[in-house]
Amino acid sequence: MNLVLTWLTDPTHWSGEDGVPHRILEHLTYSAVALVIAAIIAIPLGLYVGHTGRGKFLVVNVAGAARAIPSLGLLFVMVLLLGPRLSGDAAFVVPCLVVLAVLAVPPILAGAYAGVEEVDAGARDAAKGMGMRGLQVLLRVELPCALPLIFSGLRSATLQVVATATIAATAGLGGLGRLLIDGLAVRDFGQMAAGAVLVAALALVVDLIFALVQRYAVSAGLTGRRTTSRRSRPRASADPTLITIS
Repeated sequence: MNLVLTWLTDPTHWSGEDGVPHRILEHLTYSAVALVIAAIIAIPLGLYVGHTGRGKFLVVNVAGAARAIPSLGLLFVMVLLLGPRLSGDAAFVVPCLVVLAVLAVPPILAGAYAGVEEVDAGARDAAKGMGMRGLQVLLRVELPCALPLIFSGLRSATLQVVATATIAATAGLGGLGRLLIDGLAVRDFGQMAAGAVLVAALALVVDLIFALVQRYAVSAGLTGRRTTSRRSRPRASADPTLITIS
């Protein structure tokens, strides 16, 4: 722990291209691009599967199989397959993004189709009774109701991608993984431990940001935040000014 604190409190490690802020920015860039690619693929596919029920067996099994793929092994395969066909930094950036996107697709896909699938059938019937068609039911009823599970899938994918983006350093790219790889090369265990701590802290911060976004993006009625307050109403009482006349 002393080695970690010593390394983190050294001002020279917080400036320049090899400094912590620059490495964090690189790390976030790789993670964000991979998540956007995965979301563009997984969310529409998950919504379609959940809405129509078609291809559920195939999607579930493919998503489950994708979770078992070793990310480091897949990275080396992608570098060997795509590297010779690309030039410059793209020969290393593209394989890393492909691996991270493949890692992010299963949880996002599962959250999307499970969220739509679990929408109350009564809500669908009511929407159809109002004259809504299939796409309108999906966008106006099913999608808003599925947002909690969609965000859960996004948060799970984000944690995995941010934690696994360290493998970009094994392909010669930047990010916080460079602290681990470079520290291992010179046996600087303080740098390696600091890199691990920074990756974990970054994942927690990003997850907290997603939690705040989810809190305000999802309807309060779905999250249970909306509380009904009962206002006390004045009770009718006998008018003391009434006088009985005999």
